[in-house]
Amino acid sequence: KSSSGSGSETWGLWRDDPGPRGVYLKDYDRRLKANNNVAPAGWSFDPTDWWVEEHGLIMSTPEPLPRKSVNKETKEIIPEKQYVVTGDREITTVLTVRDDGTWELEKGSLYDVTHLPCRSAAYRGDTCAPMNANLKDFPVKPGAEMPVINGCAKQDYAVLFVLGEVV
Repeated sequence: KSSSGSGSETWGLWRDDPGPRGVYLKDYDRRLKANNNVAPAGWSFDPTDWWVEEHGLIMSTPEPLPRKSVNKETKEIIPEKQYVVTGDREITTVLTVRDDGTWELEKGSLYDVTHLPCRSAAYRGDTCAPMNANLKDFPVKPGAEMPVINGCAKQDYAVLFVLGEVV
C-alpha cells in the first residue's frame, strides 16, 4: 500500500478505453491473425508483446506513460508530470511521475486509487501466443492475478483511471 516509489517508467497509458476496441481471445484467429494482426478497430497486434484484460479481451498496447511536461509560458521541459487519478472509489488525488521513474501520490496509497474490478497483464515472449490461453481462466475474479499462459512471461498491472493532467 505504497504512496510513493519507483518504476513508473514501466507504466502505460491508454488515452481511450481499450475495452471497446479489443478482441476476445476466443476470436484471435478470426479477427486478428487472419487480418495480418490488425484489429477491426485499426490497432496493430504484436504477437510477442500483447495485453489482456480480466474478461479475456486482447487490448491495444498502451503508450508509455509520459513523465515530462512543458511549461506553457517558458516552453521549458519539466522532468515530471502530474495526473489526477482515481480508482472510482473514495479517493481522487494527484499522481506525480518523474523522469527518473519515481512517483508519489498527494494522498492515499496506490491501492486506494486502483480500480479493483479491473485487471490487465502484458504477455511477452517469442513462444507466447493467444491460442495458448485457457479460456476457462476468464473472467478473472476481482483481486486475483491474471492467469499464466503457456509460453508467456506475464506482468500483472493495476488499473487506475486518469481523469486529467495537471497543467
